[in-house]
Amino acid sequence: MAKGHTYVQWIVAIVLETTVMSYGLTAGWISPMKLVLQSEESPVGRPVTDMEMTWVASILPLAAVTGVLLFVYVADRYGRKSGVLVMAISQACCWTIKLSTANVPCLIIARIFAGIPAGGCLQLMPIYVKEISQDNIRGMLVSMIILMQNIGVFTMYAIGAYCNYASVLYFGLTISLISIAALIKVPESPSFLVKMEKYEEAEKTLALLRGLDVNDKIIQDELSYLKNNDTQAKDLPDVTIFTIFKNKSSRSGLFVILMIISVQATNGSYGIFTYASSVISAAGVTLNPHLQTLSIPIVMIVGSFVSISCVERIGRKVILASAFALSTLGLIGLGCALTMQHLGQPLSNWIPAVSIVITVGCYAAGILPMPYVIMAEMFSFNIRAKVSGCICCYAWFVTFLQLLVFIPISSLVGMHNTMFCFSAINLLGVLVALVVVPETKGKSVEQIEEMLELR
Repeated sequence: MAKGHTYVQWIVAIVLETTVMSYGLTAGWISPMKLVLQSEESPVGRPVTDMEMTWVASILPLAAVTGVLLFVYVADRYGRKSGVLVMAISQACCWTIKLSTANVPCLIIARIFAGIPAGGCLQLMPIYVKEISQDNIRGMLVSMIILMQNIGVFTMYAIGAYCNYASVLYFGLTISLISIAALIKVPESPSFLVKMEKYEEAEKTLALLRGLDVNDKIIQDELSYLKNNDTQAKDLPDVTIFTIFKNKSSRSGLFVILMIISVQATNGSYGIFTYASSVISAAGVTLNPHLQTLSIPIVMIVGSFVSISCVERIGRKVILASAFALSTLGLIGLGCALTMQHLGQPLSNWIPAVSIVITVGCYAAGILPMPYVIMAEMFSFNIRAKVSGCICCYAWFVTFLQLLVFIPISSLVGMHNTMFCFSAINLLGVLVALVVVPETKGKSVEQIEEMLELR
């Protein structure tokens, strides 16, 4: 647009994504609290066992599978805004349960309350942000979701290293309550308002977001476009997974996203930053332990900024392929460092440290955000929520399996061999990105569907 402004879209996106920051706090909670919970001074009253700790950590992505299904229903029936409010309230419940008592069953229940909204962070949030954004900043605002997540992880690592158990929980609860209060003021998605035939409200919302008068031609054209899409969607039969498979472009798009997500969810980075302290210790890094752990979310934040700044310049496909390639090299380096440590011949500290930095940086810059940016752009409004729901369910379940087996497999075959396996998966990701993934930068849904029809 040559006129108007975009700052309202940025403000709304940031407010919405405070829930993703809260998810980052809960996702990063395990790393600093694992040492506390397994110490003699554990708030549980005894040291938590490795198996109990594994379930406390891995139950979050398993609960997220249920969360995805919940938010698909809520977003389509009651609106995107209602879904995000439910996410924030559930996150507040997580911190409240942890504050009320400290025992393993309650910790698991609290993590379930954290996992349910986590399912919406990468399913509902990209859709909502995409629907309030204009095309030229769409990729940046969707990519910012991962930045907010990483800010949450960094904050948790920082306060977890220097604050006591209760203070950390009070901080998390405060962020959730602030998020709930701010979300009350955000507007509903114009696409959903049109779907509900609230045309006047949709018109006013578009004008507010774009910084234009309601009678401006740009607003009227965009409203007409949304109405046409809605009319076409309502003329179609009810969308099921079977109707999605009948359409060639939708079917091709679904297979493309499934392939990307399969590699992303098993590439090892989520396990590395969840069990950061254990991985760093196994690598034999002897630098300041707090700096070691904090370096991971710092690099992830930097990676998120790189993603936001480059996504509209370079394109999704190039960023994704480059991230997988560099992550492959990082994991090979980490595997070599762990192998030497296993053989009693440790390498210099900088080799495993740099390898970890490269791996988690690439995860934040491309491997995590790009599939969701592509997914938000690839499908039409009438199937977007259902497709993203199916994909996110699958992604969270695979992530749960990765966390569940990470420690047992590492104990069985060695941490070094585990990293080599992850490097092979990332190499596969390079091939998928280069050969299978279409470039969606700057293209409309119709143009993307035409590309998928040719596959």
